[in-house]
Amino acid sequence: MQEKALNKLFLNELPNNNNLTDILIKAATLNAFYSTNIFSIYTMAKNIYELKIDKRLISGDIKLVEDIQKIKIKDKEKNFYSFATKYCSHHNPIDFPIYDSYVSKILCYFRDYDNFSTFKNKDLKEYDVFKLQIIKFRSFYGLENYNLKEIDKYLWQLGKQHFSKFN
Repeated sequence: MQEKALNKLFLNELPNNNNLTDILIKAATLNAFYSTNIFSIYTMAKNIYELKIDKRLISGDIKLVEDIQKIKIKDKEKNFYSFATKYCSHHNPIDFPIYDSYVSKILCYFRDYDNFSTFKNKDLKEYDVFKLQIIKFRSFYGLENYNLKEIDKYLWQLGKQHFSKFN
């Protein structure tokens, strides 16, 4: 139900990012649903508003993640990488897979198990590298019939199943 609510909010009710109030609602909802720990949600919403991101979301501009993720709060630069991937993905799920610790762990597992790639763990914190690894994973395992959202969802579910503290 949570995913349906977010899809309704991002894709139907508030698809654009030209109103600070709308962005604040979406950012606060993502922050609450995903526990992304952004303690100054207004600062994040203002950053997104000032970036004027709609055309970049539609075009799948992966540099947008980096522009959203880094904000200053009380003169300190903060990095909200996972949140930025989620915000972009909920607007354009096909072009923006979501970075999550479970996805990261499962990609590392398959890298080590089947050698589908040679990335370093820390490289997954660079969005272009992260997205490329999902594409390589899809290709290596012959999953081209599935879009990036479907692959991302599968990796998250598998990672959660195998790496959750509650299993």
